[in-house]
Amino acid sequence: MTELSAEQLHEDAAEPATTTQRVHRRMAPIVPAQNIAGRALVLVIAIMTFLSCLTFGAVTLVRDTASVWENQISREATIQIKPVDGLDMEAALAQASQIVGEFPGVKETRIIDRDATARLLEPWLGSGLNIDELPVPRLIIVTIDETSPPDFSAIRAALTPKLPSASLDDHRTWVDRLVAMARTTVTIGIAVLVLMLSATVLTVVFATRGAMAGNGHIIEVLHFVGAEARFIAREFRWHFLVTGMKGAATGGAAAILVFIVFSWWSSRNMATPQADQATALFGNFAIGSAGYLGVGLMVLVIGGLTAATSHATVVAYLSDIDVRQPDAG
Repeated sequence: MTELSAEQLHEDAAEPATTTQRVHRRMAPIVPAQNIAGRALVLVIAIMTFLSCLTFGAVTLVRDTASVWENQISREATIQIKPVDGLDMEAALAQASQIVGEFPGVKETRIIDRDATARLLEPWLGSGLNIDELPVPRLIIVTIDETSPPDFSAIRAALTPKLPSASLDDHRTWVDRLVAMARTTVTIGIAVLVLMLSATVLTVVFATRGAMAGNGHIIEVLHFVGAEARFIAREFRWHFLVTGMKGAATGGAAAILVFIVFSWWSSRNMATPQADQATALFGNFAIGSAGYLGVGLMVLVIGGLTAATSHATVVAYLSDIDVRQPDAG
């Protein structure tokens, strides 16, 4: 009897624990757990974010490089003296340098010597050149005071009578072209970013509608028994916020990795002609702290845009139910 009573007591004590476990059973989420469709959405958002960050980084890179070009060109002008019969090139270079150096707004003049001129022509004509045997123009670099630039027309008027083969290039044409190119690139980049974000919004809209279609009966029951629309929308918003942040973080990290690899390659191959040409055009492929901050901001924007889009889609869906309900009755 004592043993039976103990067993009965043990069974009676186990029943409340089982009941407690049943009471604390985790509620099933409204939005389905991660599945094949969810993983596909993460992948699509990651690809969109990757392309958007690459576009943003490329625009930043071209804009910064064009700004460097513009600053360098605006600080310098070039005097070119062409060789003609009977011209003492060294004396002409010294005379032109002296004439230009006397104008206000000119900080310094620097004559490009024979060796430097030969190095400039080496990529096209090879090494071992004898500059005196070739009709190669000689250059003088004029450093300009940016705050108070000289009168270029007056400089040309002073040079031409004394040195007819000399010409002054203030690079204004190149500056205008660079500014136009930079603005065009930025405009195209912004347009591409808008298209990418629009495609992301449409993708999230279709994904949200698909999730609601698969659980439409549950959502309608919850809505009709009194669940507030903001509660249902909050469940979807949180689900798609997590999904969007996963995809956006993956795409942003991949884009940052690409820029780091290109920057490392550029720094490792500085001495090669290919790297020199690429560096001359695009710098060292480093987007800088502003570029990386922009990539991080792009990740946050896409994640928030994903959540906001799903929220608006769910609210519109529930509003449509309220509109159709009287007609169905």
